[in-house]
Amino acid sequence: MIACLRFLALLNAAIWFGAVFFYVVGVTPGLSSHEVVVILSPRYFPYFSTAIAQVVAQRCLYVELICGALALLLYVIEWLYTGRWVDRVGRALAAGVLVLALVDALALQPALRKWHQEAYGQRTQPERRKVVFNSFRAWQTVADVLNFFSAGGLGVLVWRVANPPSPTRFVSTTRFRG
Repeated sequence: MIACLRFLALLNAAIWFGAVFFYVVGVTPGLSSHEVVVILSPRYFPYFSTAIAQVVAQRCLYVELICGALALLLYVIEWLYTGRWVDRVGRALAAGVLVLALVDALALQPALRKWHQEAYGQRTQPERRKVVFNSFRAWQTVADVLNFFSAGGLGVLVWRVANPPSPTRFVSTTRFRG
């Protein structure tokens, strides 16, 4: 049973890491590349490429939230099965990355969508548009940094799940009575 739980935890962590890594390394740079400018034409590029990136980010966040909840659930199931908490660092990493995904999903992405709509709105004054673009860029940078830290934390989590700590690594001295 424990081998099955560990396999599910590793599979979940790998999917979670793969989704975030692909988004950070593949999707985000790809949607702002020269090829996308050519496809959309410079006239439509910034609006549509950013809108597409927001839709993809929302889908990636769904995967992150599901995988994060499943990771914590698997830790709870392992605790119920073994009767003790295993891998405190792994639990903290999973919870931390899940919190980052929640901040991104509940705070950053809705604000970015609002600023994107305002920046390209018909009634937005030119001087206001510049302020909105600057705010949008700053908060987009914050979201990118959060995604980068999530990918790094998930890389460490995959390593921890694949190489669980030995339960006898730190044995108390009272066990060695002569």
